[in-house]
Amino acid sequence: MTPTAAVVRLERHQIVLYLAALLAGGVLGWLVPGAGPPMEAAINPVLGALLFATFLGIPFGRLLRALKDGRFMAAVLVLNFVLVPVVVFVLSRFVAGEQALLVGVVMVLLTPCIDYVIVFSGLAGGASERLLAAAPILMLLQMLLLPGYLLLFAGPGVVAAIEPGPFAEALVFLILVPMGLAALTQAAAGRFAVAAGLMRVVQGLMVPLMMLTLAVVVGSQISGVGGQLPLLAAVVPLYAAFLTIMVPVGLLTARAAGLDVAGTRAVIFSGATRNSLVVLPLALALPAPLALVPVVVVAQTLVELIGMVVFVRLIPLVVRAPADA
Repeated sequence: MTPTAAVVRLERHQIVLYLAALLAGGVLGWLVPGAGPPMEAAINPVLGALLFATFLGIPFGRLLRALKDGRFMAAVLVLNFVLVPVVVFVLSRFVAGEQALLVGVVMVLLTPCIDYVIVFSGLAGGASERLLAAAPILMLLQMLLLPGYLLLFAGPGVVAAIEPGPFAEALVFLILVPMGLAALTQAAAGRFAVAAGLMRVVQGLMVPLMMLTLAVVVGSQISGVGGQLPLLAAVVPLYAAFLTIMVPVGLLTARAAGLDVAGTRAVIFSGATRNSLVVLPLALALPAPLALVPVVVVAQTLVELIGMVVFVRLIPLVVRAPADA
């Protein structure tokens, strides 16, 4: 089997592999409490590598091209930064009395996905290349808007309890530095074979890196939050409701923008999928009273991955090409 074929096979079965990684990490962390500290120590290095690989897939050079696709960009931006916040505000009121749940739900649901949404949208016949071009703008806007969202949705008391030092350190070293290195690597890939080869290798490791990240995060946190699992279960229906609501909201947004079938499918996926692993380092940097937040964030990944199995089959039926109607 060639490396390319191996990568394709991993991507084809990625949902099952991610769920298996979550299960394996949880079982190990629960049955072997001593595994928790070394797994926790591995989170930042593994997460940094994953985010570097993620950012390598963002075409930073396509910012102008994305802006020129006016109707599609308008639909994606209005959906993710105007309509999604309204939906999230309503859903988050159900956990407004629990700070950790509230912060986790707000952080993860207000940040649109910029990585595997492209794969899932493509599997459903969506315009994945347009999502790829829009990814840099979505990434930049969500990082700029997230602090304001937290202040508005969780309140100044919660925001004041967040220590800025660790939060800023996570933002710089686990998001901005990998993003900068990815942009430099992309720029160098056109001139140097070594950089181009590095891009191919690292991007080929996306699925294994995500599996490893999910396993170490869940494994390191599971014993500490074991007694709070019933509380954590309260967010699962909210995540399922979000996925369900975003289908008609995304569909109406795309139709209002006059998009074609492929563009409409892509917009629905953009509104439904969230950026859990990019906000995860920020969640891990939160103070002890908010220690449950990382698991709240990872729980969204679990619900979303199951949802994507449904979406890949459902969305082509909801948004049908004229020949299929």
